[in-house]
Amino acid sequence: MIFEERQIEKNNFSSRAIILFVIIMLSLLAVLIQVFSLQISGYNDYQLAALKNKNYTVPVQALRGEIFDRNGKVLIKNEPTFDLITQPNLIDDIDSFLDEIQPVIFLSESDKFQYKKLQKEKAFANKELVLKKDLSAAEIARFNVRSFNFQNAFIAKRYRRISDYPNIFSHVLGYTSRTEDAFKSLPEIPRSNWKDAELLYAHGLIKGRTGLEEIYEDHLRGSHGERVYEINARGKLVKSLSIIKPSKGSDLYTNLDIDAQKSAAKFLGDRRGAVVAIDLDSGGINVLYSSPTYSINQLSNGMNEDDFQILIDDPDKPFFNRALQGRYPPASTIKPAIGMYGLSNDIVNWDFEIKDPGFFTLPETGRVFRGWRKGGHGKVNMHKAFLVSSNTYFFSLAYQADIEELSSHLISLGFGQKVCLDCFDEDQALVPTPEWKYSIMNAGWVKGDTVNLGVGQGYLLATPMQLANYASLLAKKGAFNEPAIVKQEKVKKSLKIWQDNKFKDSDWNKLHQALLGVIESDYGTARSIRDLKEFQVAGKSGTAELVSLDSKEAYQEVRTSELLRDHSIIFVFGPMPNPRYAVSVVIENGESGGAVAGPVAIEVLKSLINE
Repeated sequence: MIFEERQIEKNNFSSRAIILFVIIMLSLLAVLIQVFSLQISGYNDYQLAALKNKNYTVPVQALRGEIFDRNGKVLIKNEPTFDLITQPNLIDDIDSFLDEIQPVIFLSESDKFQYKKLQKEKAFANKELVLKKDLSAAEIARFNVRSFNFQNAFIAKRYRRISDYPNIFSHVLGYTSRTEDAFKSLPEIPRSNWKDAELLYAHGLIKGRTGLEEIYEDHLRGSHGERVYEINARGKLVKSLSIIKPSKGSDLYTNLDIDAQKSAAKFLGDRRGAVVAIDLDSGGINVLYSSPTYSINQLSNGMNEDDFQILIDDPDKPFFNRALQGRYPPASTIKPAIGMYGLSNDIVNWDFEIKDPGFFTLPETGRVFRGWRKGGHGKVNMHKAFLVSSNTYFFSLAYQADIEELSSHLISLGFGQKVCLDCFDEDQALVPTPEWKYSIMNAGWVKGDTVNLGVGQGYLLATPMQLANYASLLAKKGAFNEPAIVKQEKVKKSLKIWQDNKFKDSDWNKLHQALLGVIESDYGTARSIRDLKEFQVAGKSGTAELVSLDSKEAYQEVRTSELLRDHSIIFVFGPMPNPRYAVSVVIENGESGGAVAGPVAIEVLKSLINE
């Protein structure tokens, strides 16, 4: 029995050994197959990968497109310059290097300071840093003779983004600046490779930051090129294998007018304000000017921190685009819109007449709303109300208005919304409603709010762009093209203000006659500017109150503080009877709309008409 049991054990052990041997052999066979596959079948894949590792693709920067005014004059161009470029990461002693190069190329203490600061901050991802820009011919000659002494520096032809009008077009054109994320949208080349990009601009990889440079970034930027290099095992570029040349960005043709923009800047002077002018046939924006300004050349090509901080701290806020972002009570310039509401809703007609005592009393509360002229204007109908700018007439009209309907009417005229097709950071300003007041102030709407709105005061706010758009609507009798800075390939069809078309042609004609009388008649509130031109102009002026006062005497005390003085506002269109252009002007704390803002509007209009 014992012998039989041992024999069974021996047989079982032999069976297990055989199974284990088979398993081991099968595993070895699998390994051999895998090795064969790697060495033989995968040879081509590894060969391709090895070749790929020997090549390195470097992006080549493209020139940006240039920007032109409506007459084909250059607004922004690419200007060649010769800059001294260094590789600070390869310079052992920066101070010694700067001392050695000083006799060859003059460096101010400020130049040295800024260079060392940027060098420490690793400002340029491609490890190249501009030591001095725009070298003179003499500096270039001296360096070329001694270049063997400066192995880690070289002179390169680069470009600057330059405008011959760096200040007067600053807000509309905008500026470019160096950026590390300029090409995030180019996934075909690894982001790390951009550190070695072949640059065309002295300021490195640039991107539009504001204005047209930002709005039309994709249009202006162009398409980058590519240069393929062979690299060694250490990653050093050995030789160039191939190149795809970059494609320059597309040029941009605008509706802007250099001469008219110059006129706006000249006559507005150093006052805070804005001017907007629109071509009535196309909707093209010929002038978009905000004051004060700044130099886009400085910002695009490297402004030091101290100068930049001065701009930031300036109480006049030169970066603030008043033409698009300034919110102002439209004052009496809103009266044509109020009159149109009254006429189209049969609240009044052109013959409807009231006695203007110089004030309006709110029936519900007895609150008194005073006009600008003590004693009033006597008997006033709609036509006279426009000419003499009777507050009482429009207080009375607004009192009869439904606020929801009136708000909708003002929105239909372009208030409370963005009206420009391609403006940068345009503000929509404000058309107030009961819902808005409750949400902001936790207070209900009262009739006095509507009455105030009738003369463009209270909560109603508008931008100079909206006022120019509104003026173009009035000039074109309800039909308009949306304002645009850049020439549009397809001009939009004219739109009607009211779909129900309640405002008759006769009403439009009478409105034009009234607005013509504001400037051209002996009774018009803007008659002071009628002799400044050789053609007739229609328009409406306004004086936006910043402080509500009961008398002129009280205002004389307030006006000792400039920032509390009324804003001067006007819109005009002309030449009449077939207007071609509309212009709006706002001058902060300028007081009289007709006398102060009026001459600026006329001079801009003259520049456009006399071309």
